[in-house]
Amino acid sequence: MLINMEQMLVIAKENKFAVGAYNISNLELARIVIEQCEEDNAPAIIEVHPTEVFYCKDDFFAYVLQRIKNSKVPFVLHLDHGDNLDSVARAIHNGFSSVMIDGSLLSWDENVDITRKTVEGELGTIGQTGTAVEDGLKNGIYTKPEDAKRFVEETGVDTLVFGIGTAHGIYPKNVTPEIRIDILKDIIGQVDVPLVLHGGSSNPDEQIAEAIKNGISKVNISSDFFR
Repeated sequence: MLINMEQMLVIAKENKFAVGAYNISNLELARIVIEQCEEDNAPAIIEVHPTEVFYCKDDFFAYVLQRIKNSKVPFVLHLDHGDNLDSVARAIHNGFSSVMIDGSLLSWDENVDITRKTVEGELGTIGQTGTAVEDGLKNGIYTKPEDAKRFVEETGVDTLVFGIGTAHGIYPKNVTPEIRIDILKDIIGQVDVPLVLHGGSSNPDEQIAEAIKNGISKVNISSDFFR
């Protein structure tokens, strides 16, 4: 069945579990996610990045949409890291039940303004999608709890992505990621919307589990899924 992100994550937040969000770009990956989740009777979020939305045909999204509508398992079809409002509009036109705009590299006012028009927003950074993971580790910005509170209040966003030490991509062998649970706990105390962990690939299972235990409701997996 198709539901929206708020419906999915309100349940996850109340029951203290996280929903996996898996990036797809073709029919094979879509079938792997859907069929495995049906086998496990596990809800999931199917995500598509704007670069994938660009080259995928509308017929592909029509298939994915119909397939998950006919499933007994709850699914969200989500635009991940929307780069502009045209991408958001196309996703909505194709039946996506959730959209994200990533204005984390914009000024505060620009980010707030564009995020008001969507569902999921990002504050702080974890490196640009598609760049080396070192960029996220070196240049990522930890989110200040007081900024998280203000951002949620000013945008009315349904879910929040924030920087607590993860980065997009696969970590080099000489790098041990560390999720800042202390920052997560502080943010939990400031905001009441479901919280999203981007850059979930290659993080140790125990760190992901600890983040979920302390309030993460959605974990994005992309790089691990493709390799």
